[in-house]
Amino acid sequence: MTQVGGGTPKRADGEHLMAKALRAALRGGVIDRQEPDYDDARRVWNGLIDRHPAVIACCADVADVVEVVRVARTYRPVVSIRGGGHQVAGSAVCDDGLVIDLSAMRGVQVNPTARIAHVQAGATWGDVDRATQVHGLATPGGEVSATGVAGLTLGGGLGVMMRTHGLSCDNLRSVEIVTADGMVRTASRDEHPDLFWAVRGGGRGLGVVTSFEFELHPLGPEVATALVLYPYEDASAVLRAWRDVAGAAADTVAPEIALWSIPPLPDVPEELHGAPVVVVAGVHIGPPADAGPVLAPLCQLGTPLADMSSTTPYVESQSALDELFPDGGRYYWKSHFLDELSDDLLDTLVTHDASRPSPESLVIIRTLGGAIARIAPDATAYPHRSARFNLSVDASWHDPALDETAIGWARSTWRALAPFATGGLYVNFAGLGEDRGLRLATLGENGVRLDEIRHAYDPDGLFETAASLP
Repeated sequence: MTQVGGGTPKRADGEHLMAKALRAALRGGVIDRQEPDYDDARRVWNGLIDRHPAVIACCADVADVVEVVRVARTYRPVVSIRGGGHQVAGSAVCDDGLVIDLSAMRGVQVNPTARIAHVQAGATWGDVDRATQVHGLATPGGEVSATGVAGLTLGGGLGVMMRTHGLSCDNLRSVEIVTADGMVRTASRDEHPDLFWAVRGGGRGLGVVTSFEFELHPLGPEVATALVLYPYEDASAVLRAWRDVAGAAADTVAPEIALWSIPPLPDVPEELHGAPVVVVAGVHIGPPADAGPVLAPLCQLGTPLADMSSTTPYVESQSALDELFPDGGRYYWKSHFLDELSDDLLDTLVTHDASRPSPESLVIIRTLGGAIARIAPDATAYPHRSARFNLSVDASWHDPALDETAIGWARSTWRALAPFATGGLYVNFAGLGEDRGLRLATLGENGVRLDEIRHAYDPDGLFETAASLP
């Protein structure tokens, strides 16, 4: 740190001046290292992330965002943007820079006649589901209700509705975005179509998206779900049977299979809590009365330990996993896209799963295709349209003493499965973003066009660090 007269660090002086400028301009709060709530404000969902920004600008509205961008253009700090703060890599916070915090902007407005929802960038999918289900409508979101809308959508957006209605980003009609010049723009198919192309899967660093306009689809209030536990010793046979069923599944379901452990469910004897198990799941995106033929094959892959399939409110279905992935847990998730599930891949998967470091950790395979694949790979920034599956290695734990072991297991398992994969990487499940070649893996050939669009709207690289964080 360079010293100036009187021994005051230049960086500290710059931080002070930036914080002062922000306090003079914003309706929302400004939190620096001296504030008593600094540690709470810098925390994100993943307890593995421990970063110390210089200043956190808590935006109350779009006008605040414009002012923050203006100040950032003057002081040129490292910039990160926080929506829901739920991304595994912790890109919402940065060290020694400026966090543009949108978490207070959580409004959701629904037009049930037009089947449109306007969603502010700090909202979670729980906020969206709660508002849209009042009208029996939904848009593709994540699988944990605490997930932020912004991060999931900008990276693509895998979820239970994706084979029926596409990814979260495929259901965007427009976004409102504050670009590096401080202008508030609407990006859609008709306005700034290049920017609209980029936000649909291009991830971070294009500006500050302040709201999203989503298409809505009839669904709920109740949905039929399959949830079946199979014996872990039958994992190889169940995986092979599931592969056949998933390959033939209707587009109204996105079958999933996980090698996991039995959670502490009230209907499960306590002595079985934490025991390894094969979990098969699926949600029928349509009337529950039509779900029987669609979901039945998932319940017939072997002799179940328990069949907890049911009809349940969609809101409850979307929040059922929340308690299993709590705030402050430690997470390292990394994924592959796959065109097929060969016997060798499944055998490799079972072998590496045997050394899973904690009961909370899992390996999960999600079925893609359907509506995702009906969009051309270059129609949006999200390029992985032809992949048939996504396999995610999810290390989850609580004890910091397990950090090295858990991350090591996830990385070694991911490397062992790499020869069977396409080489593509889902940006929302990309470890801590530490891989060389991450841009090519996440964006493929679309990366060149994305870079051109970024430079056109941000020629001075104001958001360059936000694009590359961490």
